[in-house]
Amino acid sequence: MAEYQISEIRQTDSRALAQFDSLLRKEGIRRDKNLDYIAGLYDEDYHLAAAGACFGSTLRCMAVDSAFQGEGLLNQLVTHLVDFQYRRGNIRLFLYTKYSKAAFFESLGFYEIARARGEAVFMENRRSGFKGYLENLVRETKEALADLPAQTQAFQKPGEQLPAGAVVLNANPFTLGHQYLLKQASSSCGVLHVFVVSEDVSLFPFSVRYRLVKEGCSRLGNVIFHSTGSYLISNATFPSYFLQDEESAIRSHARLDAELFSSIADALSISVRFVGDEPLSHVTGIYNEVLLEESRCQEKAGKGCRLVILPRLESEGAPVSASQVRSLIKEGRFQELQSLVPETTLRYLLSPEAAPVIQAIQSAAQVRHY
Repeated sequence: MAEYQISEIRQTDSRALAQFDSLLRKEGIRRDKNLDYIAGLYDEDYHLAAAGACFGSTLRCMAVDSAFQGEGLLNQLVTHLVDFQYRRGNIRLFLYTKYSKAAFFESLGFYEIARARGEAVFMENRRSGFKGYLENLVRETKEALADLPAQTQAFQKPGEQLPAGAVVLNANPFTLGHQYLLKQASSSCGVLHVFVVSEDVSLFPFSVRYRLVKEGCSRLGNVIFHSTGSYLISNATFPSYFLQDEESAIRSHARLDAELFSSIADALSISVRFVGDEPLSHVTGIYNEVLLEESRCQEKAGKGCRLVILPRLESEGAPVSASQVRSLIKEGRFQELQSLVPETTLRYLLSPEAAPVIQAIQSAAQVRHY
């Protein structure tokens, strides 16, 4: 039985990275753009037999050279990655994989959360993790509703029960466009659930984004706020290494998002989800298109919720966007922000608290999303 050694592949080790890339290509996948730890499994002659990686609380880019398959190397690799995650404090772990690999990861203690037909499966290492998240959403909603009844009566027409609606947003940062979307959505709902993407990879930290969303919606009396946890993530960090191209990744991510959100909608009796139309971002445009397709399929199957695409707020003939706000910050044109962000967001941007965020934006190579 051959012996294998596990070593970290550092981002500065160009030779080891080239071996890693070669192995991935050989097995029909490519290196994910978001990795913060890579491990290689080497044989006695220091040939790279298997490799895998992590990003945040996810496992990614796991592959075994076909010449070494049948020796249980993927099992060893996953065990190492899980141990590494535990050592750095990540106890709840997630992975995205091909349909054909899902059964293997089930044998290692991962459980399916959702699947995009024929493309990707989303899994976690807690049997009741997603169920617990849904139960927490229900609990949050009950507690929030206890404080809302007197206010939400104003949103109910005599003899008519308005639906519960939802919006998912990143708000990087919260703009007048986001505020307009939430006002439009809340006006047609009895209760509006607002989910703020809690993945902390944006230029504005989650704690800031969440606070600015709440402050910017303080006059909307029928809104309940939630974080997305690890279940709804941004396109920027969706693992796409096992998919053919960028558009396939966007579509797979949107299908997984729609499948996950159908469970959230059922748990909270949400019957309509709102998104803003997207004339500027190619990625978000495709995302909305797939969400619309999936919502129609789900409606026919009697689950999930209807998708409504609302027109975007415009300023001087152009749609208001967070990318535009970040661009102005990068260029130091703060005087132009007043027409794009609520007073609460502007107050934050001009405060000493925002200095590290402003510096990060002005140092970033790219602040627009396409």
